[in-house]
Amino acid sequence: MRAHRDQLSLFFVEHFDHRTNNFPLARLVGHRRSLVVLLVGIALSGLVFAFAPEPTTGSEAGSNLPDTAEAARASEALAALPDAGEAPAFIVFSREDGRLSEQDLGAIAQRTHDLAQELEVQASPPIPAETGDVALVTLPVESGLTSDENSQIVDTIREAASTDLPDGLSAQVTGAPAVFADLGEVFSGADTRLLLVTASVVALLLIITYRSPWLWIVPLAVIGIGDRVAAEVLETFSAWADFPVDGSITGITSVLVFGAGTNYALLLIARYREELRRHESRHSAMRFAVGAAAPAILSSSGTVVLGLLALLIADSPFVTRIGMAGAIGIVVAVFFALVVLPAAMTLPGRWLFWPFVPRFGDEDPSHRGWWHGVGRAVTRRPWPVLITSLAVLIAMAVGTLSLRTGLGQSEQFLDTPESIQAQETLSDAFPAGTSSPTRIATTPEHLDAVVQAANEVDGVDRATPAEASDSVAEVSVVLGEEPESDAAIATIRDLRSALDEADPDALVGGTDAEAVDERDTAAHDRQLVIPIVLAIVLAMLLILLRSVVAAVLLAASTVLSYLSALGVGWLLFDHVIGWTAMDVSTPLLAFIFLVALGVDYNIFLTARAREEMRATGDATESIVTALAVTGGVITSAGVLLAAVFAVLGVLPLVLLAQLGVVVGVGVLLDTVVVRSIVTPALVRLCGKRFWWPSALGR
Repeated sequence: MRAHRDQLSLFFVEHFDHRTNNFPLARLVGHRRSLVVLLVGIALSGLVFAFAPEPTTGSEAGSNLPDTAEAARASEALAALPDAGEAPAFIVFSREDGRLSEQDLGAIAQRTHDLAQELEVQASPPIPAETGDVALVTLPVESGLTSDENSQIVDTIREAASTDLPDGLSAQVTGAPAVFADLGEVFSGADTRLLLVTASVVALLLIITYRSPWLWIVPLAVIGIGDRVAAEVLETFSAWADFPVDGSITGITSVLVFGAGTNYALLLIARYREELRRHESRHSAMRFAVGAAAPAILSSSGTVVLGLLALLIADSPFVTRIGMAGAIGIVVAVFFALVVLPAAMTLPGRWLFWPFVPRFGDEDPSHRGWWHGVGRAVTRRPWPVLITSLAVLIAMAVGTLSLRTGLGQSEQFLDTPESIQAQETLSDAFPAGTSSPTRIATTPEHLDAVVQAANEVDGVDRATPAEASDSVAEVSVVLGEEPESDAAIATIRDLRSALDEADPDALVGGTDAEAVDERDTAAHDRQLVIPIVLAIVLAMLLILLRSVVAAVLLAASTVLSYLSALGVGWLLFDHVIGWTAMDVSTPLLAFIFLVALGVDYNIFLTARAREEMRATGDATESIVTALAVTGGVITSAGVLLAAVFAVLGVLPLVLLAQLGVVVGVGVLLDTVVVRSIVTPALVRLCGKRFWWPSALGR
């Protein structure tokens, strides 16, 4: 048996020498070349750090509303009105221990007068609620400001409104300017927290994986620098292309770079350690490792990049920005993993792996390890194993049948900021939609008919004429339901239908109307993007594996694990955490990350199985050996990627927390169930036909 393995190892060395030594990236490895490559990589990184401009930021960076949506067109039409450059901020004065006294109302009036003078605007007089414990003041704030300018004004309002109030009287600020300011505030310092937590998680898992006191430092340092370079490249692209970014976009990009980059690093280092047992020269070992691992890594990363770029055809601006930003991040991660990391790994020598140093001529322990036993067990009884695994995955996917999307405005934050607390206080004393009125754009000729039609819609508290010009008239509508709730969404749809007769050209806008259009846009994007991404995944698998059977089965199993993760995630959110819905972007982004990233593990496994198949011609032995050799590293990569996505929970948005949970669960299912059990069972049952119509299938 030992003699057979030695002959097999010799066959691999002789058979693959020419291919790996001539792979372009493998030629960058050498005694002097590695040092040059490392220095060039450091120099390029320094140039990026030194000359990257400031990014374009704005409150619209995270918007799911396309310009063609009715709410966006309504906003554009109303921009022609004299006061269109203003957005209302609402100051909510409240007393929990009783009704507002005359002294309270006098203090509120004084605060309002002082604020109006300081900001040089016209504020409304205080409006007491019927309950007597809340008063409302409306203050116009200039719209179209930068995030910092808007936050400055909101901070000024909050500070001035809370100054010198009687004991027990509190002031809270809400409205669109306050919500945008709070959104910016919750991301303050979030990038640093995300980087520190992500780096700590990666470092811990690398130490556990390699059981070496210093080996983990090299890949972590390389990928960490790559993450910062990706962030600077994204900011440069943002400035040059007028491409707004915010904390959610940069956070997701950072997680992609760390997760994917570390995955590629793990695969490369595992192959390098394997080749060190076959080659006396560490540079020769790394050349062979790069030549053997790079095709799978490039195929995998190419699938991810193309999948992310497919998001550019989506209508949602936030989704398209995630696609472009993520693609930039993955390209940078691949460069550092396949160009800089090999150079950094070869400079120290074999001692980097201490205390488990791979020696030339040592037997590869993976051929008799735990994963070899798993492969034998699965291929010995493939039908029971496959049926059980598929039954478990399908049972998990059942949860998607009750899935709901569309979070209300008050549900989008993990920690409730002041603007949302003020909305809740306001909705208890006034009609729920007071803080975010619906705005209808019509013409002066149709104004009365539109007001009458709007007032007849169930769920509308009141509709009143607002500003008007020669060509445009605005109707302000206050709904009786919580902003962006399912009831408010239904009212907006009814309102739009009711206006078809009053004014077929009327446009309904405002926060609730935007939520309706965002849900419709998300549904359209899923129907458009998902088939294209599936076609990309199938095409990349066909190019790499040259097998129709393998490509279809691997893609189908990955999609099933995505549905299972989505089902488990929804049941967790709905029954355990208590979230009423998923964010509209979560299902599509989770699909892209899970199908594009999840297929990585099947690519790594089957690419190695194909390599073994060419040597032995035995489909079962090839998948058992491939699982034995790659099982440990792929499992480590999957656990690490799941943990990195879970770190998104450090950021303050429910969208990111949901995305982290769904992708984390999906990656673990891909790693533990699909790659370790389903794929080997399928190969065993299909035999050589798994590789049809390539030569291996014949």
